[in-house]
Amino acid sequence: MPSSFVLVYHRSPYDEVINAEGERKWCDQKSPNGIIPTLRNLFRSQPSGTWIAWRQADDAEAVDETCTLEHPFRIRLRRIPLKQDQISSFYHVTSKEALWPVLHSFPSHFDINHADWSRFQEVNRRFAEAACHEAAPGASIWIHDYNLWLAPGYIRSLRADVKISLFHHTPFPSSDVFSILPWREEILESLLCCDAVGFHIPRYAENFARAASSLLKVQKGPKVPVPTHFVPCGSALAQPDATAWLDYKDRRVQLISTPVGTTPGLIDSLRWRSDVQTLITEIEQATKRGRRLILSASRVDYTKGNLELLLAYERLLERRVDLQSEVVLVLACVAANSGMKVYEDTQRSIEELVGRINGRFSRMDWVPIRLTTQRIPYAEMVAWFATADVCWITPLRDGLNLVAKEYAAARKGQGGTLVLSEFTGASVVMKGAVLTNPYSHRRMDDAIEAALAMPMDQQRSRMQSMVEAVEKLSVDHWAKEQLKAVQAPEAQAVR
Repeated sequence: MPSSFVLVYHRSPYDEVINAEGERKWCDQKSPNGIIPTLRNLFRSQPSGTWIAWRQADDAEAVDETCTLEHPFRIRLRRIPLKQDQISSFYHVTSKEALWPVLHSFPSHFDINHADWSRFQEVNRRFAEAACHEAAPGASIWIHDYNLWLAPGYIRSLRADVKISLFHHTPFPSSDVFSILPWREEILESLLCCDAVGFHIPRYAENFARAASSLLKVQKGPKVPVPTHFVPCGSALAQPDATAWLDYKDRRVQLISTPVGTTPGLIDSLRWRSDVQTLITEIEQATKRGRRLILSASRVDYTKGNLELLLAYERLLERRVDLQSEVVLVLACVAANSGMKVYEDTQRSIEELVGRINGRFSRMDWVPIRLTTQRIPYAEMVAWFATADVCWITPLRDGLNLVAKEYAAARKGQGGTLVLSEFTGASVVMKGAVLTNPYSHRRMDDAIEAALAMPMDQQRSRMQSMVEAVEKLSVDHWAKEQLKAVQAPEAQAVR
């Protein structure tokens, strides 16, 4: 049955599990937070909706698989079979080794030699064809992230009647960095087939507008002041105004800036759950032991700034002998998938630096850094947020950073200090954070000192400001605003 709403995302709404009897079960992801539960909830009001994803299939003759998931509401799921070599080429090589470093403004990591653009095109075409097959006349198709950049163009060539939107979960770089990509025109031509293109913050939208207008004959709409929940100036990613739309080949493309949010109600309810309260007590007794706890949580990735953070912590302990034995840094740094050398090298460097710092400063009753590379269950993560005096999040570049928002949600009604890189999308909405430049030793040193010295009344005032931002810009708000753009009357061809 054709669907009026089609969501295109490489991940499935649930994880597929085959039990010992060979029966297939659909299970929730390990983390109850994130965007997948929100995307699933869209189908409560979209009874005629389909989710397009991939599945790994070794059979060369495998075809698209469709099924209907009924718990707790109906989602029609269509899964495209991809062989392991297709997934590796499309996702791990072209997406992660060629596109990812450019998106995050690390051109030195850009590797075109391993990229298989024809395979990338092939997989994007498969997703587009599946979406067109499922879409009813005039349907809305919502595509997610840069690894499906070419899907809008393929969809538009097949279906002039549908409305198309694509949301970027990553940064969008400045036009000169984006232009490094040899496929830049093909990517832009595809994105300009959309009715709306979404970004976390106005700076990314403006970067896209500049890239499009410098490489193609695009007419830019007027700039409008950014909404008041964004910081308009004063930091690296601040943007006072942004282009509202682009006209290209008789199509008006809306540019929508709405940061992905978290689920503050869920986090607050977890915070007070009995098992989380028990975990909080255990952390207080076993890890803090009267010390101040600094928490940093991220992934093993060269963009996340873990090495720069560790070096700043080492300088802090050198400079402030009085803080030795009085602070402890917990670094939750989830290991990346194996098989990617750049991430393996990064993890090895992190582990070596942690070993050096602990070797230099540890005492019989105190280890300055606790490192884990294992994924922490979400309820336990909330317990760490609730006990951390400082949350130290300083990526070199990050599209948004939900950890910063989750920390604020878990500290509602309390103090605590967020030290946040100004190169994260979250920095332009978390107005109570202590912003820092992870490229500057002095700025990093000053920020962590300021966080540790901040009086409690100032902590509470800043945290209240961040909690209000998190509650206003929730993940539900993000989904509503992005969908409104593609389903609104103005999301149509220029007259």
